[in-house]
Amino acid sequence: MIISSASDFRAAAQRRLPPFLFHYIDGGANAEHTLRRNVEDLADVSLRQLVLRNMTDLSLETRLFGESLSLPVVLAPVGLTGMYARRGEVAAARAAAAKGIPFTMSTVSVCPIEEVAPAIGRPMWFQLYVLKDRGFMRNALERAREAGCSTLVFTVDMPVPGARYRDAHSGMSGPHAALRRYGQAIAHPRWAWNVGLRGRPHDLGNISAYLGKPTGLEDYIGWLGANFDPSISWKDLDWIREFWQGPMVIKGILDPEDARDAVRFGADGIVVSNHGGRQLDGVLSSARALPAIAEAVKGDIRILADSGLRSGLDVVRMLALGADAVMLGRAYIYALAAGGEAGVARLLDLVEKEMRVAMTLTGVKSVDAISGDLLAR
Repeated sequence: MIISSASDFRAAAQRRLPPFLFHYIDGGANAEHTLRRNVEDLADVSLRQLVLRNMTDLSLETRLFGESLSLPVVLAPVGLTGMYARRGEVAAARAAAAKGIPFTMSTVSVCPIEEVAPAIGRPMWFQLYVLKDRGFMRNALERAREAGCSTLVFTVDMPVPGARYRDAHSGMSGPHAALRRYGQAIAHPRWAWNVGLRGRPHDLGNISAYLGKPTGLEDYIGWLGANFDPSISWKDLDWIREFWQGPMVIKGILDPEDARDAVRFGADGIVVSNHGGRQLDGVLSSARALPAIAEAVKGDIRILADSGLRSGLDVVRMLALGADAVMLGRAYIYALAAGGEAGVARLLDLVEKEMRVAMTLTGVKSVDAISGDLLAR
């Protein structure tokens, strides 16, 4: 199959993966309106085409939280990444490091922190939820700090899990889920051999390290669901701010008021995000929410954005709407499932190429020069 875009990777991933894994990463909450709007609203952002600007010295490099990035792109935290390719977190982190961008490890990764961190040549970022089990949180933070993780991404838009209908139909959850997943694995022998057998252990590595025993998909759904904390408030983050000495980013901001609270709290950055349309269906897409947030806090805090990005052109669009950098989630998981580490590397090369085309044809030579002036009114 010829791969020329994230859509091609998605099609390849759908063929290769058992349905329960494909629909878990591909789906959203409820009727998936926000999931679709994330992509559609970003695609509707029109840019000004400016020509004859001598674009020979174009640069995509930027700095973020003291790190030099070859692109204004970070790989987002995605749970169960190690189920999409053999030791998937390691594979994705290596591709990101080779490209010169950060990889963000999920709380609920398959590979533990201690397996991923030594495998790459640059510090990775670590993502954490506010959970009822504060002992787990402290343990995870200590281990992330010892492993040299540079930036903490604190996800705050999941005090309860969203209603994800696809999971019950696909076999990720629901009646006889384990038996259905086993049958799907048999029907996808390439995945079953490469990941199902050779990719073991299929633990939730960070949780297993804390609990001192193996964990699996049932624990992912059960333990994590039981530990989400609906009582979360800004005061619950104070001890984390005191404990974590590096940059701290608050992920899951959709409203300017919350963005201002993040500035008052002392966060170093925010991620404008609706969790990829997986939490509250019907909320604004990230592309719609971003301009008002940028107007409220741009310059006071670093702004990242995710949800709906599928190309380098989308990266330029998000920067023009007010982001300083973006996070890629689904797009890199599709590539990982389709081609492992090489697939992620290929996707990042495509993103770079598409960014260069978009910047050349909009007449901007640097990431810092991308602004609202590029938007066609």
